[in-house]
Amino acid sequence: MVVGEFTETADLLIIGGGPGGYVAAIRAAQLGQQVTLVERESLGGICLNVGCIPSKALISVADEFHRISGAASRGIRVVDAALDMNQVQEFKRGVVSRLTGGVGQLMKANRVTVVKGEARFVGDHQVRVVSDYESKKFEFRHAIVATGSRPRPLLALPVDGSVVMGSTELLALGRVPNHLIVVGGGYIGLELGTAFRKFGSRVTVVEATDRLLPGTDPMLVRLVARRLQQMGVTVHLRAAITQAKVEGKMATLTIGDEVVTGDAVLVTVGRIPNTDTLDLVEAGITPDNQGFIPVDEKLRTGNQDVAAIGDITPGPMLAHKASYQGKVAAESLSGLPSAADASAIPAVIFTDPEIASVGLTEAEARQRSDDVIVGRFPFQANGRALSIGQSMGEAVVVAEESSGQLLGVHVVGPEASNLIAEGTLALEMGATLEDLALTIHAHPTLSETVIEAAEAALGRPIHTAPRRKA
Repeated sequence: MVVGEFTETADLLIIGGGPGGYVAAIRAAQLGQQVTLVERESLGGICLNVGCIPSKALISVADEFHRISGAASRGIRVVDAALDMNQVQEFKRGVVSRLTGGVGQLMKANRVTVVKGEARFVGDHQVRVVSDYESKKFEFRHAIVATGSRPRPLLALPVDGSVVMGSTELLALGRVPNHLIVVGGGYIGLELGTAFRKFGSRVTVVEATDRLLPGTDPMLVRLVARRLQQMGVTVHLRAAITQAKVEGKMATLTIGDEVVTGDAVLVTVGRIPNTDTLDLVEAGITPDNQGFIPVDEKLRTGNQDVAAIGDITPGPMLAHKASYQGKVAAESLSGLPSAADASAIPAVIFTDPEIASVGLTEAEARQRSDDVIVGRFPFQANGRALSIGQSMGEAVVVAEESSGQLLGVHVVGPEASNLIAEGTLALEMGATLEDLALTIHAHPTLSETVIEAAEAALGRPIHTAPRRKA
């Protein structure tokens, strides 16, 4: 029940308290803005509460359990290794609680006013925020929309939270399914499918396209596909679900001529932007036909006093993209000459092995020019990778051949998520292959794979055979 309506003012009104919104709020407050942040659920958004952070907590436990279970090959005998999913969930909740609580403290420390409720535009400089108890109207000078995204529904398999789940429900599951069917071979499906395989579930992945991880360089994906096969994960490609039934605690899916039955189904077929409930037309903003909000280099929308950031803007849906854009939008709306550059935004997939990329792939570079050179280095030739028993992988560098200018860095292998930071910094600073090759790396480390790839591209490999000339 809504009781009355009050009108307040804000220099900057931010809609959404995820990794884009709260970072924008902090940066704007640092610049002297009076900031009001509206969040309908919990600070931290999907990422901290039911996405990036809890999934990585779960994946880390799965990796550790898997390593313990296979420790005999390294001389460690483990008797009766057991998994307590209730304790796993408690660990995950603790991580989430600590981080979301930290965001709340940061809001207080930066004097950001946090308002609970759902926001809708009622004018080009007005927003109404409705909660269970009241309705408030805000007049703002500037606004940032950072409402994120949600899972795309699959009509044939509606989420029931018991047998058919989205990532949110699966991450909160207190049991290990006997057979988990993953519908969608994208990054969320493969990350969580791999984790539950390591927990002990039988896993089947159903992907409608002709390969896993659509949109990712196939040369990197091939190693992940090989690893899935080694782990006993069943993969169906070009697979259409022609029939789906849920009876009791079991789901039965018909895939072509095959019938697959499981006690848990994860539906992860993409995400859609949360823009349909904002009444954007009232603010003079027109989203595209997929619901994304077009923005300029300053992240401003059709209404120049309103910026949009994160998943609701075109491009990859990444938390760090949202945070970066949040800083740019806050600075731009505060009068600073700040603009977004998307050329050095890394992407990471926490599969086994991990995949991380920044910049152009070889195929993308060759579409633009024939003046391209590529260097590769296998983790099998890296001392550190061998010493930790994780030698499946490869580092790849893509550069302009005539100048050596770095165009892209890609890593599939252990700790790729951390190794990609070097490639991102190199691209951001305009580094060349020589810059990478001449940077002394500590030994023995996984990071040596990146300089070895650069040396291979330059035609002077140390720990691999030289390239054969055509």
